[in-house]
Amino acid sequence: MGTTVILAEKPSVAKNIADALKIKNKKDGYFEGDQYIITWAFGHLLQLFDAKDYDSKMLRWKMENFPFIPNQFKYKVKTNPRNNQRADAGVSKQLKTIGKLMKRNDVDTIISACDFDREGQLIGDSIISNINPGKKVYRLLLNEWTQQEVIEGLKKVRLNEEMRPLGDAGLSRQWADWVIGINLTSVATLKYQKGKGKALNIGRVLLPTLKIIYDRDKEIKQFVPEDYFKLQATLETKDNQEFQAVYVEGKQEKFKAQQPLGEIQKQLKDKSALVIDKHVERKKEFPPLLFNLSNLQGHITNKYKGWTSDKVLKVAQSLYEKKLITYPRTSSIALEESLVGKTAKVLQMITEDLPYKDEVTFVKSKRVFNNSKVESHSAIIPTYVKPKKLTSDQQIVYDAIKNRLIMQFMKPAEYEETKLLLKVKGISLKGIFVAKGKVQLIEGWKKVERMVTKDTLLPPIDVNEELLIINTELTAHTTKPPKYHTEKTLLRVMETCGKSYREEDSEALLGAILSGFSIGTPATRAETIKKLKDIGYITSESKNLLVTDLGRKLVETFPISELFDLEFTGRLEKTLSDIERKIVTKDQFLSFVFDFTNKAVATVKSDQDVLIQEITSQKKSTEVLGKCPICGNAIIEGTKGFGCSNWKNGCKFVVWKNDKYLAAMKKRVTKTMVKSLLKDKVVYVKGLTSKKGNKFNAYLSYEKNKDNAYFSWRMEFKK
Repeated sequence: MGTTVILAEKPSVAKNIADALKIKNKKDGYFEGDQYIITWAFGHLLQLFDAKDYDSKMLRWKMENFPFIPNQFKYKVKTNPRNNQRADAGVSKQLKTIGKLMKRNDVDTIISACDFDREGQLIGDSIISNINPGKKVYRLLLNEWTQQEVIEGLKKVRLNEEMRPLGDAGLSRQWADWVIGINLTSVATLKYQKGKGKALNIGRVLLPTLKIIYDRDKEIKQFVPEDYFKLQATLETKDNQEFQAVYVEGKQEKFKAQQPLGEIQKQLKDKSALVIDKHVERKKEFPPLLFNLSNLQGHITNKYKGWTSDKVLKVAQSLYEKKLITYPRTSSIALEESLVGKTAKVLQMITEDLPYKDEVTFVKSKRVFNNSKVESHSAIIPTYVKPKKLTSDQQIVYDAIKNRLIMQFMKPAEYEETKLLLKVKGISLKGIFVAKGKVQLIEGWKKVERMVTKDTLLPPIDVNEELLIINTELTAHTTKPPKYHTEKTLLRVMETCGKSYREEDSEALLGAILSGFSIGTPATRAETIKKLKDIGYITSESKNLLVTDLGRKLVETFPISELFDLEFTGRLEKTLSDIERKIVTKDQFLSFVFDFTNKAVATVKSDQDVLIQEITSQKKSTEVLGKCPICGNAIIEGTKGFGCSNWKNGCKFVVWKNDKYLAAMKKRVTKTMVKSLLKDKVVYVKGLTSKKGNKFNAYLSYEKNKDNAYFSWRMEFKK
């Protein structure tokens, strides 16, 4: 029997496979055992040709060179991130190693063990077809990298040829994004930008995501606040217990006019009210469903300061590679029914030390195990491997995933809701007073994350009981504008393509998400949000995402409206999913994309000349702002901060421009602040903003930490 080469997507995964097969013999770029050789990629080792690689005339951007669509798409070794004119040396070396291994005479079988998704298929296929070893190729499709799964999975490998539709979807996505991105970024930059050094980035997923934030910002700017009024009464029972009730007419408790409520208020003096109805309802509250990637990102970015969707994905990926959680890039919120036995074991492991483990009962429920709600990969859950050492970031993400699984097997939370209807005696009113109370009876799954339900308690009261009105209050309110998007709300809109739903809502809508009708994929959404920030189309203030002036101008100027349309982008993403299902072919999809690109380029060319962005070349300032507190050399301004000119010799002193401590108080570090700090060791800063939104002034100093080489801000209110 010959030797088998297994190609993993990353070195850490290759090590997991080697560990599972008890192969300890590590060589340069691979592990070698008796039967298996395990090697690895570093994600994509090959990338598509740049336009200039096909034709030297494309070295310079000229309007007449576009549209540019190659007859055949070609690949080259991934370029060095610091110098895109050269192939990356590490990548070239690893590609040669993989090639030698696959072409060895004793090797008769190749197994691609890259991630079981569109990108993973593309990574494996591109490397193997580039090497062209002429051997039989199989596919290892796993949801986790635990020893048990690896050994079982190797017994059930599939022919790689069977994965052609998944590979076609990956190629279609890659080629379509290249064609749309290269052509429209180039012509948009030539048409709407003055000056060189940057480009106006145009992308299939970037633009609709930008439009979501633009639309919300516009809604907030155009919002006209309206005043409204409410009338509240405080009532007292026979045994001197007090509670509040609100005046309601029909279903209306907010009134536009103050005067009629004022007239009612005058009539209530020294009056009593009769309880005409009491409605008590016991309600159940079920836990939120298991995490898919978007929900996990939304949960963490909303709960913890300083987290982005991109960071959540990176941390989840590291837990996956450590064999601690299942595949994170999933859109499913349920588990495959075949995972019942495995989940029971995992649940036992993660609850064995819990003080309330007796309240956790494993059951096979449709809420958790449901094949119709699973697409490719099940929801994210822990594996049976117990974590040993986790960083604080890994602990946050692991605990969220672990807790969400435990919640599914605890009792629903139960509470009692009481509603009292009260009629004022002795006067004729259109409306009545309504009092509501809520009491939690069973904590259930809320115990897992110590979620506290705010109870509004009503005293024990019966129908026909008479109560004294001891106080009334007429309050003025103003309608509030919609809230800015956060990463959590933006991810939800991207995932559902703009259709909002509550967790237990519309099966059809969940079906649409699972069938791929969305903006981007779970794997790419975080990257899209990060890119929008990096290229300056959006910015973040605290958790809020806001459109920048550049982003706004682009939305209002760029004439290809389809690229801003959620439906259009959703249909494109749905078509990619349909390629995976063999409903649409790669050629049909690409033919549509190429035709769209040709028309879009023509539209941009014939559009009126408008300036969206002007790039002015700025000379670097070498102004000395003061002496470095560490080494005494000059402090000068850089693009991201004010740092020591002696940095090449290892001096690490720097004051970052968008320092997180100050950003939390809505302040950016300025040149003037740095000069004062270096001269006087302290600076008086006006207009800082507290968490509650109040403005204040304070003295700030920038002092070296005792236990490391870094500096931290200190605040004082009196000098």
